[in-house]
Amino acid sequence: MSLPNNIKIQHLLESWPTGQVATSAWLNEMGISRQLTRRYQQSGWLEAVGVGAYKRPKESVEWQGGVAGLQQQLELEVHVGGPTAFSVRGTSHYVRFGKENIFLFSPLNERLPKWFTDFDWNNPIHHVRTSKLPKELGVGTYKHQDVQLKVSAPERAILECLHISPKDFDLLECYQLLEGQLTLRPDLMQQLLVACSSVRVKRLFLYMADKANLPVVQYLDKEKIDLGTGDRSIVAKGVYNAQYRISIPKELVNYV
Repeated sequence: MSLPNNIKIQHLLESWPTGQVATSAWLNEMGISRQLTRRYQQSGWLEAVGVGAYKRPKESVEWQGGVAGLQQQLELEVHVGGPTAFSVRGTSHYVRFGKENIFLFSPLNERLPKWFTDFDWNNPIHHVRTSKLPKELGVGTYKHQDVQLKVSAPERAILECLHISPKDFDLLECYQLLEGQLTLRPDLMQQLLVACSSVRVKRLFLYMADKANLPVVQYLDKEKIDLGTGDRSIVAKGVYNAQYRISIPKELVNYV
């Protein structure tokens, strides 16, 4: 290998963010061509995660490192959300000893690359594509295990939890998460509820927030939140709540 290429690999390894996957696009920005990438791979400097993505040799990468590559290198509009946002922030209600489901949210037209969807991250990845909330509202950066990620704030995350419930996330666990959110920011919560296009999610949030007597409720202007018309059945044979015109699970109604 020539001296310039030795310098390139040294610079690459020094610049490579800890625990993060390196995509072909990022390698190209670093001055590493496809031909040189193959040479580095053959020499053992790089190991393929899949087509178009690599990791340091003998380094294990977790899902956080893959998502960081999607966000920072490929600039995909995908963020960590719903239950996973609470887990990443250390405020999840349950400690899970098995493989935790990882929920990533994006706009409807976003697609994840094959190297990411095919790789075994040791956790099931759920890609939720939705237009129910604006792209960036309530999404910020959070450092988790030395990896910088775009993650939903609690105000957005709880609405995302309700969006995937009850099919992919238990409604009672949603409530248990919500009742611990005593510091929800009224301004952001108001903006999200006004912008949210899911009547079902908004009615569920307000019902649960009232039930939990959350401080944020007293600051919300419900007159500006469109709750639609007609009834909504959240589950079959549920208990009807007349105030928010929703049928909800009996165990949620009786939970204290």
